Amino acid sequence: SKLEPDFGEGHLVVGPEVPSLVDAVISARAALAGFAVANSWRGVTRPIAADDLLPERALAGDPLARATLIERIYVPLSDQSVELLQTLQSYLENGRSLEATARDLFVHPNTVRYRLKRVTELIGWDATGPREALILQCALIIGSIKDPVVKSRKRERPLPSSS
Repeated sequence: SKLEPDFGEGHLVVGPEVPSLVDAVISARAALAGFAVANSWRGVTRPIAADDLLPERALAGDPLARATLIERIYVPLSDQSVELLQTLQSYLENGRSLEATARDLFVHPNTVRYRLKRVTELIGWDATGPREALILQCALIIGSIKDPVVKSRKRERPLPSSS
């Protein structure tokens, strides 16, 4: 923030902190990928962290953004509890409605609230906010595409008969 005046007009995207100078290329790639998509989010600030643009970067094909979404959101949820993952998926697919999610999962709305609170505690993102819901939705989609367990379950279903 103190360096901001030293930069010209336009977006100022800051890459994530990395453990060593050798890893600086990772941070630089994230910043460049964020800079490339910064115009796509109306709420972009100056400066902005590259990780605040994860959904846009992932949609633009940034492999680092996809890996970050999977690593920080999908994997912890799928490793922790299938219930949490299913609740989050249902909540997002039902327009962030507690009641619709509760009906979909055959549970009480308070159970949905409790599970969503556990999701937030586990991964740090809150599904009840619109921007964070977008980040989580992207992570779930990308994670389910990459998850071999989900793929194998789909393959195990019998093929429809051709009668």
